[in-house]
Amino acid sequence: MAMEGGGAGAESNYNSSTESRREQSPSPKSPTPTTAQDHEEKATYVKFLLSNAEAGSIIGKGGSTITDFQARTGARIQLSRNYEVFPGTPDRIVMVSGFLDDILKAVDLILGKLLDEFYVEDGVKVDPRSKFRLIVPNSSCGGIIGKGGATIKSFIEDSRAGIKISPQDYNFPGLHDRLVTVTGTLEEQMRAIELILFKLAEDHNYVQSMNAPFQYAAVYVGMNYGPPHRVGGRYPNYRQQNKVAPQEDRDNSITIGVADERVGLVLGRNGRSIMEISQLSGARVKISDRGDFLPGTSDRKVTITGSQRAIRMAESMISQKVASISER
Repeated sequence: MAMEGGGAGAESNYNSSTESRREQSPSPKSPTPTTAQDHEEKATYVKFLLSNAEAGSIIGKGGSTITDFQARTGARIQLSRNYEVFPGTPDRIVMVSGFLDDILKAVDLILGKLLDEFYVEDGVKVDPRSKFRLIVPNSSCGGIIGKGGATIKSFIEDSRAGIKISPQDYNFPGLHDRLVTVTGTLEEQMRAIELILFKLAEDHNYVQSMNAPFQYAAVYVGMNYGPPHRVGGRYPNYRQQNKVAPQEDRDNSITIGVADERVGLVLGRNGRSIMEISQLSGARVKISDRGDFLPGTSDRKVTITGSQRAIRMAESMISQKVASISER
């Protein structure tokens, strides 16, 4: 995740690197000092993805690292819990909010920390061209792209970073965000992030979404399921509690029915879908053998075990996969 450049000990890496770069290669499309000052006085935010290991590094022992970063920058840093992931990925969400300049300092410290933590081989820092994935509302992506792609092209030329915007993912109803992937060295990425955030700060709709930083669990657990076709419906008579004592939240278990001809959608090619469901939800999912149906039905038994939250998420993901073929 982190790239070439300073680590956590360099508090003002962002300011020095960007100022020198502006002097070397000024761009008429870059934010002007007046514009920068206006944005620095407005509260905004940036959301991006980190793996669970990277998130743990940013939190630090007893929260020491995240507390230090907040104190040094004035920005607020929030992380989703380990089961609150961005749909379609196993990654947690980080939101950094505050004044724009404070946000950029905090992002620079975060990426520098990850560089020190994850990109060292035999005591020497490596220089990967890694990726940084920002979460941007679909409605705000047009401003980054610009007419005929002019804006994003100017950002790429200015920063020398790669910038790609993912298409809208219709596999997750209720998801209205897209991923903006920035690749390059730390310096290149920081310049690209700066340009993108200046543009987003002009979008009033973007700022409003700051109030719901980690709403993605609702994409899974808030979806409707059940008839028709008993897709993903619960069978109360088969709700079970694991008999291992003592009874704990993580030992809950339910059994749902999935039509035999649709079990392949849950399994996926080489078991990929069911593995993804287990990873994202944290639940264990087991499908009964062929011919082993719920009594009185032609539905295979799908047993989900885990915490109540994990079960709800896994159940909704299964329902979504099975229902997708009906929608088509």
